[in-house]
Amino acid sequence: MITKEIKYDDAVVNGFLALFLNLIVLPLLVVVSFMLFKGSIIMFFLLLLFLALAVLMIPGYFSQEPNEARVMVFFGKYKGTFTETGFFWVNPFMNKKKLSLRARNLDVEPIKVNDKIGNPILIGLVLVWKLKDTYKAMFEIDAQTMADNRGSGQMTVTVAGRMNAFEDFVRVQSDAALRQVAGLYAYDDNEANLDELTLRSGGDEINEQLEQKLNERLAMAGMEIVEARINYLAYAPEIAAVMLRRQQASAIISAREKIVEGAVSMVHMALHKLSEEEIVELDEEKKAAMVSNLLVVLCADEAAQPVVNTGTLNH
Repeated sequence: MITKEIKYDDAVVNGFLALFLNLIVLPLLVVVSFMLFKGSIIMFFLLLLFLALAVLMIPGYFSQEPNEARVMVFFGKYKGTFTETGFFWVNPFMNKKKLSLRARNLDVEPIKVNDKIGNPILIGLVLVWKLKDTYKAMFEIDAQTMADNRGSGQMTVTVAGRMNAFEDFVRVQSDAALRQVAGLYAYDDNEANLDELTLRSGGDEINEQLEQKLNERLAMAGMEIVEARINYLAYAPEIAAVMLRRQQASAIISAREKIVEGAVSMVHMALHKLSEEEIVELDEEKKAAMVSNLLVVLCADEAAQPVVNTGTLNH
């Protein structure tokens, strides 16, 4: 995407050199002027000039730490973005808007949305974001008004207030992207299509799509999503109990299928062994009775109670 951000390349003076001029050279000039023009009107004007220069130089000082930037604006004109670290002095009439380029966390509270099949669910996410394009962040969105509203009418906007305003923008866009992605998938497995991706089973694929949607929405504001992950997923309270019973029923059915499958395998093995090793000869009726008894024993919820038959096999 095209960016209008440029590097600030106008005059920047080492802050310590400027401080030396301000604290040492200007006072020396005052002393020399006093000695040369003592009692003269020229001395009075020179003193006013040097004093004005000393005062005017003060707003030009600033220090900058790693992963910080300053957007330089000269009487409403964007002059560039300064990202070097250290102590500097620039034109005191330059408006230096400080921004943080460091990564920031945002925990989006769970919101209620409808999934693909219309079930109400609660879904939340946590993301890591940072500024990527300082020009867009400052001039493509109304960051100043957002910061003013957050600052409750303060005269100046601090870097914390400005970054908090950006965070509010990210929060709103995250809410919209989360609703969009949640509406594309079902919460849980769809019995009609077991291979379909769901919010519960999607994992990394869902998170990657969420990151993509967020980056598309935040690109206009010069912000970048480093990572986004769903950290909360549940059915809404009004259907949670019903869906819990549905999940329990599915689990019971799955367990029963496994038990029956194992029981049939064991019965088949028993009949095969009896026939192969010629332990006893059973007709079809006795085989059916044996199969019935074994399946009852193997599939029962409780342990079987043995019964001793004291008569014949048929009585």
